[in-house]
Amino acid sequence: MTSEILQETSPYHIPVMVNEVLDLLITDRQGIYLDGTVGLGGHATYILNTLSDSARLFGLDRDEKALAICKERLSGSGAFSCHHLSYDNLPQLLKQEGVTTVNGILLDLGLSSCQLDSHRGFSYQNSGDLDMRFDSSSGQTAAQLIHQTSADDLADIFYNFGEERLSRRIAKSVKDMNSMESIGDLKEAIRRSTPPNNRQKTLARIFQSLRIAVNGELDRLQHFMDSFIEFLTPGGRIVIISYHSLEDRMVKHSFKSLKKEKLLSVLTKKPLPPTKEEQTKNNRSRSAKLRAGERI
Repeated sequence: MTSEILQETSPYHIPVMVNEVLDLLITDRQGIYLDGTVGLGGHATYILNTLSDSARLFGLDRDEKALAICKERLSGSGAFSCHHLSYDNLPQLLKQEGVTTVNGILLDLGLSSCQLDSHRGFSYQNSGDLDMRFDSSSGQTAAQLIHQTSADDLADIFYNFGEERLSRRIAKSVKDMNSMESIGDLKEAIRRSTPPNNRQKTLARIFQSLRIAVNGELDRLQHFMDSFIEFLTPGGRIVIISYHSLEDRMVKHSFKSLKKEKLLSVLTKKPLPPTKEEQTKNNRSRSAKLRAGERI
């Protein structure tokens, strides 16, 4: 691809581990590829630059705002198409496009900088409503989830999705608040129920756990891991970048199971971290872990 548009990079998002993704993902420059978490098009830009003009790249995302930016950025490429779908709806997309298998699949399970810097509740460092939905057109917000969930069940969300040891104390504090509509309300509930030491990590874990629950992230990932192999052509690759242990563990176990069934060759014995240079340049890449496999 030679389009000038594809040479641009987003001023508010730096794609993670680009070189590793390209090296592991692209096996056929004329093939069909899927970026299941296309976001603002960071990885897609580099993938399109690598592919030939006869290739195809499908970009999926649940965030309509991100998709609108991505579509505008990559509108100069006829090989690229955007779709407002979750990656676990891969069969639906391929049927719609008249495609049976693809040569490569990429999932970057992290939030984009655009989402983190927004006022939609993804980051405790901002102000705004407790929304946390990737797809703001459907589903319940984080505030609604909190209101409709008992303290015990809320504690389970904090513990299971955030691995937070003070989950029950924090859940009680959250439910005791007179108002729980904003990022500030949730931060105050956490402040009231936790010691100051390491509170930043507690905040990160609680916000992460609510985001996972609101968007059904682990259920969607498991559904995808159970079926993706059917849609990957022999010799095709899958690359998944995760950012917390729950996701990475799920990917690891799925790859291991597919390897035992002699359906997948695991290309990464251990998850690949970003280089030290990349971690220095992009602080948000530090927790990234990349795993890859090839369809047998």
